[in-house]
Amino acid sequence: MFMYVFPIVLIVVSNIVYNVCQKSTPQNVNPFSALLITYLTAAILTVVASQFYKTDKRFLESFNELNWTSVALGVTIVGLELGYLLAYRVGWNISVGSLVANIILAIMLIPIGILFFKEGFALNQIIGVVFCVLGLILINK
Repeated sequence: MFMYVFPIVLIVVSNIVYNVCQKSTPQNVNPFSALLITYLTAAILTVVASQFYKTDKRFLESFNELNWTSVALGVTIVGLELGYLLAYRVGWNISVGSLVANIILAIMLIPIGILFFKEGFALNQIIGVVFCVLGLILINK
């Protein structure tokens, strides 16, 4: 049960800290300077943490099996980071900006999950989407 819940807790806690850090980044700082320090920190942490993750392949051996997704993920992470930083700089509230972005994201991922990953989508989930859309309308009024 722990390993089922732990990743979600990690995502939530990390997202809280992430949004607080994005909102707290000084307005006058070049966003790309902030991103560079962010990614250097992430790279160092990744190399250190990789030494503690036990798998059948060593860290460097795994590079041979990587595909286009790691590069694409790097590009999209820059987009995410820059998008949040700019959203907060133009005045989005921390309590609303992330909520709006994540609700829209969740709705947009539904057809992707159904079409490309053969995930099901039941009536109760459709009702949930309707409530999310209503929530977006109410939040932005």
